[in-house]
Amino acid sequence: MKIFKIIEPTTQVVPFVLSIPHCGTGIPDNLSALYQKSQLENLDDTDWFLDELYDFAPSLGITTIVPYYSRWVIDLNREPNNKSLYSDGRIITSLCPTTNFLGQDIYKSDYMLNQQEIEIRLTHYFNPYHNKINELLKDFKSKFNQAFFWDAHSIRRHVPSIHKNPFPDLIIGDNDSKSCDTKFTKITENELMKSGLQVNYNHPFKGGYLTRSKGNPSQHIHAIQLEMCKDLYMNHNETKYEEKKAAKIKKILKNTFQHLIESLI
Repeated sequence: MKIFKIIEPTTQVVPFVLSIPHCGTGIPDNLSALYQKSQLENLDDTDWFLDELYDFAPSLGITTIVPYYSRWVIDLNREPNNKSLYSDGRIITSLCPTTNFLGQDIYKSDYMLNQQEIEIRLTHYFNPYHNKINELLKDFKSKFNQAFFWDAHSIRRHVPSIHKNPFPDLIIGDNDSKSCDTKFTKITENELMKSGLQVNYNHPFKGGYLTRSKGNPSQHIHAIQLEMCKDLYMNHNETKYEEKKAAKIKKILKNTFQHLIESLI
């Protein structure tokens, strides 16, 4: 199986890369027997259907990158040395998770993940994804003098192990303005706020490793993470995609992207 897929624009290309790092569900054949069967049946922590929600992006000239593999193989949005991105005591799964967000073990009891295996996964799955994004951003920067990176995520409305209160509808993260020029962050915030949804800025998420490692405003490369609650486009139990709900969010996202593109080119 390929590591990731690139969804090419269907119209004139713009310097905009969309990453959806947690919607993959694949588990390599050589690893699948190591996981608990009940966990693989649910693949909790997956950003379900997010690639479908953002399927309008190619029509705007945006290049999309989506992994095939589950974040349980390796989390593409974690620091490769496994350093925590937050210091407030929250529980965050590691680079190669051994539990889900609820704290449940995902591997069989007789398997112990070691550093050698982590290094193999970094080489085979993590690095190719990041290298491709770097290549795309570098190419866009050379052609357009600037580039924009949007990292798309979704999460359960309430994950007590991360945050004691339910999450707001939408959370914009730019690592406290370090990963994105405030001009683009303001456009994003203003357009999302028009929806009437609750929009937070850098709380409780500032953007993960993808946003922090790609964004470099001084070099005209701008990166934003958007976290959204799954119940905005899925049913109340967050198990099924709901077309009517999704259509509303798609319209909001598309309008936001269009305003960002207007400021990019």
